[in-house]
Amino acid sequence: MPSVTDYALARRAVLRDFRRGTLTRLDVCDAHPELLRAAQFIGTDIDDDCPVCGATNLRLVSYVYGEKLKQANGRAISNPAELRKLGASCDEFACYDVEVCVECRWNHLRRQSLHGRLHAS
Repeated sequence: MPSVTDYALARRAVLRDFRRGTLTRLDVCDAHPELLRAAQFIGTDIDDDCPVCGATNLRLVSYVYGEKLKQANGRAISNPAELRKLGASCDEFACYDVEVCVECRWNHLRRQSLHGRLHAS
């Protein structure tokens, strides 16, 4: 089973500060254009509504990072089969799941998980 770090508490803190006025919409809705493109074209729909604008098209984009990934290092992956294939061919790498609203540019790291042969069940 991969080890997972969930960033739900950090997300709640950012949203709390935004609702209190400590952070502006520009502070929290700052997705990079490449992240927006990845969300639009290879991201997967998630059931949650955007916590900032309420749009229903919140998307999840997964990026992989690891020393031994070679060309795949830093790349967005498009499906779970791709993640499994990388996991079978590499000892260890991290996958970062980022939620993105393509309407208002909200983005936040949801979770980070370790994958690869060292983390196989």
